[in-house]
Amino acid sequence: MTWGVGANDVANAMGTSVGSGAITVRRAIIIAAIFEFAGAFLAGGHVTGTIRKGIIDAAAVPSPEILVYGMLSALLAAGVWLMVASYFGWPVSTTHTIVGALVGFGMVGLGLSAVEWQKVGGIVASWVISPLIGATIAFLLTQSVRKLILDTDSPFENAKRYGPIYVFLMGTLVALVTMFKGLKHLDLELTTGQSFIAAVVIGLLVALVGRTLLRRIQVDPSAERDFAYASVEKVFAPLCVFTACAMAFAHGSNDVANGIGPLAAIVSIVNTGEVAQTSALPLWILILGGGGIVLGLSTMGYRVMKTIGTKITELTPSRGFCAELAAASTVVLASRLGLPVSTTHIIVGSVLGVGLARGIAAIDLRVVAGIVTSWLVTLPIGAALAAFFFFFFKGLFL
Repeated sequence: MTWGVGANDVANAMGTSVGSGAITVRRAIIIAAIFEFAGAFLAGGHVTGTIRKGIIDAAAVPSPEILVYGMLSALLAAGVWLMVASYFGWPVSTTHTIVGALVGFGMVGLGLSAVEWQKVGGIVASWVISPLIGATIAFLLTQSVRKLILDTDSPFENAKRYGPIYVFLMGTLVALVTMFKGLKHLDLELTTGQSFIAAVVIGLLVALVGRTLLRRIQVDPSAERDFAYASVEKVFAPLCVFTACAMAFAHGSNDVANGIGPLAAIVSIVNTGEVAQTSALPLWILILGGGGIVLGLSTMGYRVMKTIGTKITELTPSRGFCAELAAASTVVLASRLGLPVSTTHIIVGSVLGVGLARGIAAIDLRVVAGIVTSWLVTLPIGAALAAFFFFFFKGLFL
């Protein structure tokens, strides 16, 4: 399962940086391997919900053995679908995959009433909410870069002038993403106000570092002969690297639970013989999950990176940066408003917003249609596979 998370979900987060040319696939894998593993290991949490997202009612489970078979079925179903989707380069939501698998187990193993259908409805709503918010913010950011930098008489000078402001926004938002989603397992117990103050301070420090780095970048006349904005794009390239590192850390610390939560539930039941709402997360499971993510990214992640980074629309470092900044903004906004959003859908929506800023012709609608179709079938396919594997395990062991 975590192999699939690395091959698909993590590749989504790195796709814009690779597609814009800011970093190579090899460097993206190294960056993701370090920061995803660090996020999962350092802030991945010590306790996890045994049944992810509360999709099925634990009280409806007739015996611990049934839940073990159900969790095994869900893990296997989600892993199979993620590998299939990654093979074809479809960026699908790992959260929706495991939710679909749990729904399938709940329906055939516990009955329709055991599934929390209201929460499933919220997931379905996120198919529209996530890309819409991401696309809107990315569109506005791209237009701001065009107005303040690209469409001016001195774009390179303006890139260095406004660059620290974008760096500040990026540093602040990524810090908020990390605190809201990545560090919630560390029991820091910061209030919302304290989180914002800490994020602004981090944003100012990052902007100070960014300003120093941007000062060293010089005009490249030879590169500008081929592309007029080559020197401007050089300003945005380091920013893409930073956002890739930060998003990988936040992702590793939060979404690793999708893969290892059901495994933690199985281990807990085997050790105690009881079904609990939460269970301890042993260190070896965290390491296993982090390792699986790195393995998946390094073996099949390039397929999804190619879709996100090059097939939807043409990305440059400035456009890739806008997409990443929009994605971080949407995650922060959704976290505070309690909206059920998908990080994968947000990133795809952000890339679409960047493309729309140049007109509908800049987007490959055939690729977009394929991606949307993969989103629509993720939940039912996950459910069908989990139902099949549940009956298989039940027939084999009961």
